[in-house]
Amino acid sequence: MSNWGQFDSDFYQSNYTIDNQEQTCNDSNACGNLYGSRKQQASEQPQPAFVPAEMLVSSAYSGQFFQPASNQDYYSPSSYIDSFDEEPPLLEELGINFDHIWQKTLTVLNPMKPADGSIMNETDLTGPILFCVALGATLLLAGKVQFGYVYGMSAIGCLGIHALLNLMSSSRVSYGCVASVLGYCLLPMVMLSSCAIFFSLQGTFGTVSALVIVGWCSLSASKIFMSALAMEGQQLLIAYPCALLYGLFALLTVF
Repeated sequence: MSNWGQFDSDFYQSNYTIDNQEQTCNDSNACGNLYGSRKQQASEQPQPAFVPAEMLVSSAYSGQFFQPASNQDYYSPSSYIDSFDEEPPLLEELGINFDHIWQKTLTVLNPMKPADGSIMNETDLTGPILFCVALGATLLLAGKVQFGYVYGMSAIGCLGIHALLNLMSSSRVSYGCVASVLGYCLLPMVMLSSCAIFFSLQGTFGTVSALVIVGWCSLSASKIFMSALAMEGQQLLIAYPCALLYGLFALLTVF
């Protein structure tokens, strides 16, 4: 038992005494008194007066603020306006020129007028499509639904004339140019089909009118091909296959 008592005294042995505890309490009271005195001094100090915001900003930062310079040329809409002005018109981009269409129409209506080869050599299908639709519409008003025959014979006829002209001419000709010329020269046939709306063409007058219109169309087409392809002295050779093609349209119109 003596050994256990000695172990207890050794285990709980410490240098901490009651005197140290009293000293710690005295120190904490002193610290509390010191904190209370500082708090009282801070409350007794006078509050600062009102300071304007301008003075605060000036005292906080005395440098210069960066202000980027605006570029008027970059934000001005004149550059966009100039870009739109430089663009070609929409009809010109689509290849539609009303001045050339009118000149080609006048050339077809007047077979004796010399044709301008530079204008006739263009691939302009606006007028031909319009005249083909007009021919089908006038035939429809006359009681003949022949849209399929009009489009079919036009396509096959253009292929045949295109092959023949490439064999006869030293310069190559495009299919679009052939289709454009043959389509514009279809205008007199539209006039004949318009007459069929009001009276019948199955008679002497109708036959003579059909022959005149066929000769008119073939003469105009051969004149344009001769001037565009520089085929001097070959107008009659070109006019013959053109007359065969327009004769088919005349048969549709009369009968």
